[in-house]
Formats: sequence, structure tokens, C-alpha cells
Amino acid sequence: MTTYEILLMLDPEQAEARQEDIVARARELVEKGGGAWHSHDAWGRRRLAYPIAHKEEGVYHLVVFDAEAATLDEISRVLKIEDAVLRHMATRHIAGSRTSAPRDEAAAPAPAPVAEPAAAPSPEPELESSETTVSEDAEPEYAGTEEQPGEEEE
Repeated sequence: MTTYEILLMLDPEQAEARQEDIVARARELVEKGGGAWHSHDAWGRRRLAYPIAHKEEGVYHLVVFDAEAATLDEISRVLKIEDAVLRHMATRHIAGSRTSAPRDEAAAPAPAPVAEPAAAPSPEPELESSETTVSEDAEPEYAGTEEQPGEEEE
């Protein structure tokens, strides 16, 4: 038996009950094939980087289970013919890897910076005040007034 994980991207226009039916069908296939179901994590609705089947969003589900390769093939076959599944990807699960939704990392507050003890402000030496005058008529240094190579005069 090998531990696999499948990331499902489902059509957001489908009812939530329909989405749960798809996950339940995958679980049924795993258990029917003699495998063991480990977890199901509903990641929720996310905006897609590009439209898929004219959809701007998808509903993600991550499932982790033990199964034989033939069972994984059957689950993939069923998911391919299911209209509510926009995309799915099955991979071998790496032991000890995190399978939590990306929102957990984004929602976690950033650690507060460690405050260093405030040192007494040192007096800044006074700098001589030199004013620079800029002519409003002069062109900036970066403006090219010379003829560029390859350009011909008309």
C-alpha cells in the first residue's frame, strides 16, 4: 500500500452537497479497494490564476489515503469523467509533510520584531548648508541630445 494525496478543484457553481458526494465517492472507492482513508481537508473557494472552463474560481479539497495503484487509477478515471471536477492531481504523499490549506500560513500573524533597547540618540553634526541651483531651462543629464547610432538625419 502506498499513501497518496489528491488535490481536487471542483466547480464552484455546484451545490456543496454535490461536492461532498464527489469526495464521498472517492472515499468509497478507496475503502472498496482495501485502502485506508486518512483525511479530507476542505480548503474552500479560491481565485484561479486563469479561467478554467470559463470559471474564475474553484473549490479545493485535499484528500489523503492509502491504496494500491489500481485503486488510484480507478479514482482518477472516475474523477476525469465527473463534470463537477475542473482539475485533480494525485501524488504520492511524503511522510511528515504538511497537508494543511495555504490559508493557514497567510492568516498566521507575522512574528513581532524583537525590540532592541533604545540607545540615547547621538547628536548629529551640523552639515554646512549648500544650496544647489538648477536652471529651469537646462536639460537633465540623462536626456540624450546627441544622435543615436543607426539613426539618420532627414
